[in-house]
Amino acid sequence: GSAIAGLMQMKDQLTEKDVVVVIFHDHGSRYLAKIFNDDWMRDKGFFDKKGLTAKDLASGTGHVGLITLESTDKISDALKWITEQNISQFPVTTDGRIVGSVSENLIFSKIIQDPTIKDKPVSTIMEEAFPFVDSTTPIDALSEMIDESHPAVLVKDFKQDKTYIITRHDLVQALAR
Repeated sequence: GSAIAGLMQMKDQLTEKDVVVVIFHDHGSRYLAKIFNDDWMRDKGFFDKKGLTAKDLASGTGHVGLITLESTDKISDALKWITEQNISQFPVTTDGRIVGSVSENLIFSKIIQDPTIKDKPVSTIMEEAFPFVDSTTPIDALSEMIDESHPAVLVKDFKQDKTYIITRHDLVQALAR
């Protein structure tokens, strides 16, 4: 509604040759009973890929390693990563230790509430850190762990000394293969 209200305020400044694009952010609430509902996904056979583990998802999705934000990085830095690199959530670190997390949904909702927060550090809005899982964690256990309160999990591969992030998107991609 606010996007259209803003457009209506600008209508006198526009000509017939101007092109106007209005973006309506879709928060996914209409999909809660389907793709955001693990029971629905399981009932439809999306989580029947037995044998897939966190390690399979981390190694099979082209992950290059974990991209983190430092707690002192600005929220605008996170927004730049989101828009330019198509990354939807980040672990937040302090002195190399994971201390929290931020997601695109959190950042966008905070910026909509207060556009001036872009220059504040991500530590001012960060949420709790994503949980770590063992690389042998099966995909059905991962699907139960990734929800609204934990949009991602972290996987530590001790053999390669790398940490990966697994999101709902990674789960869906693995199940579609």
